Amino acid sequence: MKFLGNVLATIVGLFVFIMMFVFGIIIIATVFGGKSEEIAVKDNSVIELNLEHIKNDYAGKYKDPWMSILSDGEKVGLIDVINAIEKAKTDSDIKGISILNDESELGMAQRKTLRDALESFKKSGKFVMAYANSYSQKEYYLNSVANTIYLNPVGDFDFKGLSAEIMFFKDLQEKTGVKMEVIRHGKYKSAVEPFLENKMSDANREQTSALLNSIWSSVTADISKSRNISVTRLNEIANGLLARTPEMAKAEKLVDVVAYEDVYHDAIRQILKVDKDKDYNKVSILDYTRKMTTTSESSDTKDKIAIIYAQGEIKSGEGDVNTIGEISMNRSLIEARKDKNVKAIVLRINSPGGNALTSDLIWREIELTKKVKPVVVSMGNYAASGGYYIACNANKIFAENNTITGSIGVFGILPNFSPLATKIGLHTEQVKTNENAAEYSPFLPLDEKFKAITLEGVEHIYKTFVTHVAEGRKMTFAQVDSIAQGRVWSGSEAIKIGLVDKIGGINEAINEAATLAKIKNYSTQNFPEYEKNINDILEHLPFAKSKESFIKEEFGTETFKIMEQIKRVQSKKGVQAMMPFEISIQ
Repeated sequence: MKFLGNVLATIVGLFVFIMMFVFGIIIIATVFGGKSEEIAVKDNSVIELNLEHIKNDYAGKYKDPWMSILSDGEKVGLIDVINAIEKAKTDSDIKGISILNDESELGMAQRKTLRDALESFKKSGKFVMAYANSYSQKEYYLNSVANTIYLNPVGDFDFKGLSAEIMFFKDLQEKTGVKMEVIRHGKYKSAVEPFLENKMSDANREQTSALLNSIWSSVTADISKSRNISVTRLNEIANGLLARTPEMAKAEKLVDVVAYEDVYHDAIRQILKVDKDKDYNKVSILDYTRKMTTTSESSDTKDKIAIIYAQGEIKSGEGDVNTIGEISMNRSLIEARKDKNVKAIVLRINSPGGNALTSDLIWREIELTKKVKPVVVSMGNYAASGGYYIACNANKIFAENNTITGSIGVFGILPNFSPLATKIGLHTEQVKTNENAAEYSPFLPLDEKFKAITLEGVEHIYKTFVTHVAEGRKMTFAQVDSIAQGRVWSGSEAIKIGLVDKIGGINEAINEAATLAKIKNYSTQNFPEYEKNINDILEHLPFAKSKESFIKEEFGTETFKIMEQIKRVQSKKGVQAMMPFEISIQ
């Protein structure tokens, strides 16, 4: 036994040594490999816009510089790209932007912000060209801003309107014996509806239809303006699938040229006056953005506007670039509040909501901050439920027309395995000293008294939520309650009912913050700076393949999405202020 123990100890020691050696090599390679030569932008260059690796508004940064070196990611956020495009307008080396087979994970409101930046770039007198082998609706929405749009002769063109698909699990629960006990407030709070029904309720269908139609109206309005095609005709094209082939899309003036990619590049050469047999100068948007963000600009003012990014689901704890935690958020608010050079704060929210307690803790810190300096909210793809909770008390709220917002409602969800336990012969009993001493057991039927107490807690948080909104938006409780009930709204609808002040993106919100602070010259400072240790990022290193990657490779992306959706609902603890359902816009 001692011999086997020594062998095992030796094996473990070798494994630890190898891991530390490999890890050390990665650190050295990262540190010294990261010191690449400065990015050079040549004269007569074109920016190639490929946002495949851009998902978040904010790329994030860490207080510990070693964490920044070791963490994965492109270190470029969408807002960095927007700012780079703004600078490219006056960069004499940049002649235009090429959107070439761009496929990104950006949401509709993010695309709207990027589209507006490209529209502004065009007005500077420089060109925007677009080519794709195929166009999805989301990609075409962005590409439609271009001066000239190219499409591969055998490519696909998708233009048919928006749809949403929701999966229901009621029968599955009955067959498996695993039931989700739901406690909610709000007739529209349909995040939990898939566990209660086998089809959409009338209320859910009503809000989903209204939301999709509002977003589609915003999309078609932008395309109509860029392509000089009436909205009526665009809807006729969508209804009849009249642009389903490249030639049909060209006939309907949705694209300008049906040709292969080499013809597209020849056209750019002609604009740049470059010989056909020579390459023209290109720079990727990521490289150009990195160059712009690392180029220091002298500022003649100490005044600053703090931009605090709240992106992802709201959870308790530190948070990171993909989740919102009260620790990093409140630390950022306090730091910005105490900094005398920070004259105003812009809170950029891109969140479907999440934990209600965390939302309230952040709301409170915003309330304290607002008493010291102006707080303006800019909503991205969505600021729903808990996302709206942390927005509602700002001095001003901005949203895009297609921002998903509202969803003022809460719910609790409790997995219950008692039917399954009965089927397989598993029996559970509880012993307690007092009547209410026992915790909820997923292996026993839900006790009606426990359900009533839990519902009381849900109702309390709902009333608190509505009260916060009413006070922040200067409305009565009844007025907010009438538009709450968990219903989601688009930005264009939200402004009509008082949940939003103005339509616009983050730049408009920054301008408003400057106006409220009565400053004209200022710089911006990004928050949060996350406090992470080595264990938090080890799983992202190359030799530690994530579970997510494994499941996607083995079972496919769609299966992974279904599993994640079920997992998210099952794992939620405490009362939730969460967006009522997930929409994948096709």
